Amino acid sequence: MENNRFKIFAGSKGQDLAKRICEELGCQFGNVRVDRFSDGEFCAYFEESVRGQSVYLVQSTCPSSDNLMELLLMIDAAKRASASKVIAVIPYFGWARQDRKDKPRVSIGAKLVANMLQTAGADRVITVDLHADQIQGFFDIPVDHIYGSNVLAPYIAGLNLKKLIVASPDVGGSKRASNFAKKLHILTDREVPMVICYKNRPDFNKVSEIRVLGDIYGKDVVIFDDIADTAGTLCKAAEVMKEGGAKSIRAVVTHGVLSGNAIQRIEESALEELICTDSLPIDPSCCSKLHIESLAIPIAHTIRAIQNHTSISETNIR
Repeated sequence: MENNRFKIFAGSKGQDLAKRICEELGCQFGNVRVDRFSDGEFCAYFEESVRGQSVYLVQSTCPSSDNLMELLLMIDAAKRASASKVIAVIPYFGWARQDRKDKPRVSIGAKLVANMLQTAGADRVITVDLHADQIQGFFDIPVDHIYGSNVLAPYIAGLNLKKLIVASPDVGGSKRASNFAKKLHILTDREVPMVICYKNRPDFNKVSEIRVLGDIYGKDVVIFDDIADTAGTLCKAAEVMKEGGAKSIRAVVTHGVLSGNAIQRIEESALEELICTDSLPIDPSCCSKLHIESLAIPIAHTIRAIQNHTSISETNIR
């Protein structure tokens, strides 16, 4: 792969991951600056030529909206600087939980963000574990959807838990958890059963009741989900499972948003460990129970496949 055909840059929420990706690809990390005015306005510009290059911009679009706006400005700057292709690498796709009209007079934020990225000039999107697979259909450009389980499952398999069982924190995540259990089955060469949690959520970020549907007594439970935001669901589920006789309880999530009092909640919970990826910049020292696996290898593989016009799906399996 010729490194002079593409360049990798990053916004403020993608710096560390982008550098790891560059190490995997053996290429240099590009220079882009974001200057800010005193009123909060900012502008992005490249400090090196990108003419005729495929430009990869690594940036998670988590709130605040500044992170999304930063990515949009970088895309626009790259197009105006005559880049041949602009690929938005969005490890965490913000606003993905707004993927449908589930009540009257509500916005569909994920569709709006997709429109904005395309209008800015993105030619392609690489992302990881979308909250809903159908968000790929909101785009009229190619979307390469990477699965976090490719880096998370090997870690769990390596723990050699004797009575391993996978739990979905809610009914909606049962398909995701089932795919994770199947991957663990392949890696451990033994059957990995699954249980489902039923939760009653009266409002955003609030859980009033959780019930576990399945046998967890004496089991090593791994709760699998895509996002840990306030961690309320995970910690409540862990508490219920501990009371139900679970031997050990871990949580595995792709995106560790960890907003509000999430860190304190996890520290005080029945969870032995929270395993997540570096889709968002997290300081590992912020929580004694936190373990982080990097997405650098699967993203680097995807970039390499795009540049070499080879298949991405052969190794990117659930």
